[in-house]
Amino acid sequence: MCDMDVEWELILADDNSDDGTSTLVAELTCRLPIRIETRHELPRDLSRSVLFGIRRARFDRIVVMDADLSHPPECIAELLRRLDEGYDMALGSRYAPGGIVDREWSAWRFTASRAARWLARPLADYADPMSGFFAIDRRRLPDLHSLQPIGYKIALELMVRGRLRVAEVPIGFRDRYQGISKMGVRQQIEYLRHLYRLYDFRYGGPVRLMCFALIGASGFIVDVACYFTLQWAGLEHRMARLCAFWPAVIWNWLLNQRVTFGRNCSETHLPQWTRLIISSLIGFVFNVGSYVALTSFFDVFDRHRLLALVLGIGLGGVINFLLVTLYIYRRHSVPVRSSA
Repeated sequence: MCDMDVEWELILADDNSDDGTSTLVAELTCRLPIRIETRHELPRDLSRSVLFGIRRARFDRIVVMDADLSHPPECIAELLRRLDEGYDMALGSRYAPGGIVDREWSAWRFTASRAARWLARPLADYADPMSGFFAIDRRRLPDLHSLQPIGYKIALELMVRGRLRVAEVPIGFRDRYQGISKMGVRQQIEYLRHLYRLYDFRYGGPVRLMCFALIGASGFIVDVACYFTLQWAGLEHRMARLCAFWPAVIWNWLLNQRVTFGRNCSETHLPQWTRLIISSLIGFVFNVGSYVALTSFFDVFDRHRLLALVLGIGLGGVINFLLVTLYIYRRHSVPVRSSA
């Protein structure tokens, strides 16, 4: 950095760790423009720590990288040069032509990395959208308060929500010298949740409809299982249909609250539950009502009750999607760009 003749500072965004980082920084501050910014909020989260550090930076051009030397500091100058060329973000890419990945990676890690890049490709058509090494111009970022990152792929969050112009710079990536990776099943699940949020942001209604349909399919299994179980226990089929409806409704609500719609509503659960009961009663009329009508007045459906059940669930599912989209959950618009 020094040979570039620029004023700079080094910020360590720390998630309130107890590994002695603050002591080391205190020893270096007398010789270097380095400081530590400690985030005390829970949960600990890499993306939130990065945003925390960006907010506290003095300069508009910012480089984000891991502190474990997995990312090569010698490539910082090239990243900044790409910003000078007019790009909003310069991404250190392991997979761009000339990039190198640590050969010590296991076959599983290579496969997981490739799958993660493939899943993100419709959102960001770059060789390495998963990179955590990048330079940005803060003046080109979206409002940081509008971001909704989960986990560790903050660059993907920024380039998708900010619609940034991105240049890729090939780098050689190597595993950390010390410590162990925090990558595990939980982080992979968080990545999938993060991807869903970004797909929802980019493509909107069709994505929510697909997610709603997948959750509805799982609710269908719950519904049918309860329906046959109650009949096996001796309940008359219409009464079994009535009773089986409600476990499926609760199942669907819990999953949709967690995945499909919940983050778009700041209300407490009680108002949502009130509207859920009202909308479920409407869905009940179409779902169970159609089943009772079909099996009571049409011999073919009385002989094939599962068909009547499926038709009722399908009709009720369409009605429920419209109700939960327009009535139960509220979507709020957020500003896209900051003028800072």
